Amino acid sequence: MTPQALADRQVGAPWSARVLRLPGVYRPQTDTLLLASALRREGVRAGTEVLDLCTGSGALALHAARLGARVTAVDIGRRAVASARLNAALARLPVEVRRGDLFSALPGRSFDALISNPPYVPAPSASVPRRGAQRAWDAGLDGRVLLDRICDGAFTALRPGGMLLLVQSALSCPEKTLSRLAASGLTPVVTDRVKIPFGPVTRGRKHWLRARGFLQDHLDLEELVVIRARKE
Repeated sequence: MTPQALADRQVGAPWSARVLRLPGVYRPQTDTLLLASALRREGVRAGTEVLDLCTGSGALALHAARLGARVTAVDIGRRAVASARLNAALARLPVEVRRGDLFSALPGRSFDALISNPPYVPAPSASVPRRGAQRAWDAGLDGRVLLDRICDGAFTALRPGGMLLLVQSALSCPEKTLSRLAASGLTPVVTDRVKIPFGPVTRGRKHWLRARGFLQDHLDLEELVVIRARKE
């Protein structure tokens, strides 16, 4: 069966082309835009070697490539890899897209910058889904299955002076991300915060999130944060 590609035009996005997605691939939205803005602000430019982890449709990889960076994008999902490769080809941008499990897809390589919009939503299951759309957001009971692994691997994958840019929800405890990055030898800081209405996923499990203590109030708002971590 040939999956049907879905086209999304991101209103106000920093990229102007259409982003195509196969069914089940994450649709670029507010967290994508936050990270794209941070990427431009932090000075990614021509010649910067960038690794985009959990690339999904490849929207952030394309954005970095349009800034002049040499980009490698990684995702474990076959449909995500196919979508990212298709979008790079349609945009005529030289983005290298690999299928693999985070850093293990590129053993021994290092980069000037790492960017990642990983799955980060706490879920009733401790394990990460192996298939289906929920694979793009469910990240274990505390939402940190992928976040912790990225924090632990970033120092080795960054060159001296390199930088990690990571977006996540406040539901998955940015304080733990900051502590883990600092323990690895990086210098982390929160650079952006924004509150948005619950999306369909968070809204659908808000009673579970409140029962587990992830939500401390009854406002249907979720905070997203961008964390920057430098390797001195």
